[in-house]
Amino acid sequence: MICIILDLSVLYALGAGLVIFCAYAKIKKHTFKAIIKMIFDGIKTAKNILIVFLIVGVLTATWRASGTIPFIICSAVKLINPGIFVLMTFLLCCGVSLLMGTSFGSAATIGVICMTMAHSMNINPVIAGGAMLSGVLFGDRCSPVSTSALLVSELTKTDIFTNIKNMFRTAAIPFLLTCIVYTFLGFSAGYGGEVPDLNALFSKEFSLHWLSVVPAVVILTLSLLKVKVKFAMLASIVSAVIVSIFVEGAEIPWLLRTMILGFEAESTEISNMINGGGLVSMLNAAAIVCLSSAYSGIFAATGLLNSLKEKTDALSKKITPYGATMVTSIFTSLISCNQTLAIILAHQLCDGNEKDADKAAIDLENSAVVISPLVPWSIAGAVPLASSGAPTASLLAACYLYILPIFTFIISLIKHRKDKKNEQNHKLHG
Repeated sequence: MICIILDLSVLYALGAGLVIFCAYAKIKKHTFKAIIKMIFDGIKTAKNILIVFLIVGVLTATWRASGTIPFIICSAVKLINPGIFVLMTFLLCCGVSLLMGTSFGSAATIGVICMTMAHSMNINPVIAGGAMLSGVLFGDRCSPVSTSALLVSELTKTDIFTNIKNMFRTAAIPFLLTCIVYTFLGFSAGYGGEVPDLNALFSKEFSLHWLSVVPAVVILTLSLLKVKVKFAMLASIVSAVIVSIFVEGAEIPWLLRTMILGFEAESTEISNMINGGGLVSMLNAAAIVCLSSAYSGIFAATGLLNSLKEKTDALSKKITPYGATMVTSIFTSLISCNQTLAIILAHQLCDGNEKDADKAAIDLENSAVVISPLVPWSIAGAVPLASSGAPTASLLAACYLYILPIFTFIISLIKHRKDKKNEQNHKLHG
């Protein structure tokens, strides 16, 4: 809370927490050598995630340099119908975030564009912001290049493509319900302008050639073929580099600098919408994962969370394993200030409640991943809102983030009661 009030990075809070937990381990008679081992054991569990994070940074930079993101945005904006702007904002943000796999990057690109158009068209910014946040978290949850999806698969030792299939299946009805809600909300959001032409804006810097979409097609195709995520992303990076050189006329030294430091547009008019990416852009996220993973190593070795875990075990028997994960996720999101630690803590506290690893993975995806952004002081929701220019009150209109966990909880309760009834009938007739 102090970091939020003073507008400091959450890393300071996480660092302070690590010091406190190390002190706790020392009080519990663990040696400094043992504590260091706990920290590194925790970080080692996330080593694959950290590698993927760096690849994602390079990927997002090359997609900007090759014109992939501008081309997708300009093509997508043409589909906007002013009469259903709120629904289209949600759907466009879903599509772009599914390709980019990051809520932060999606909010900083298509999110900025949607909010800019909402202001120019006199559409209620709270409702538009809620639709934007819902959309960017849709892909952040179920994209094959999403760091949260990769983290969950790593923690639960499950296949990411199986998880993605389950995520789409369990989100189908909540997604449709969200579309219906945003259709009706759109009628009350107001309207008083035309959709701006972005082609003229982006064509100053990019060719907007159809070949620019090749890197996105490569990663989607390889993901459908279930090629390992790292290799799919590397193939997409190679194709983006080729497009950058031969279509956009980029030079190799400039491309290498872009991969490391991120893309910087020459035009100030589009810099807010397109700048970013690169290895450097992922260092903050990688540091958060490292510190959060270090926590998990200390918690596991010291048994700090054992008493809480017993409570989640008891809760899961009363309100289903998903219900326990959802309640736990609410509290971990409130105290962690970031999505990564909320996921790791929820997993540690609820690990073993659901015996099926695939179900345990989807429980985390339908709880911690989407609940964390609803906490006003969590960077999971605060950063996308701030970067896109949406008001904080937009959290109230992020319908998808409410509907998905509530719907999943209701379904789990119905199934739980049905299973209990069948079990009782079996005993009576047994």
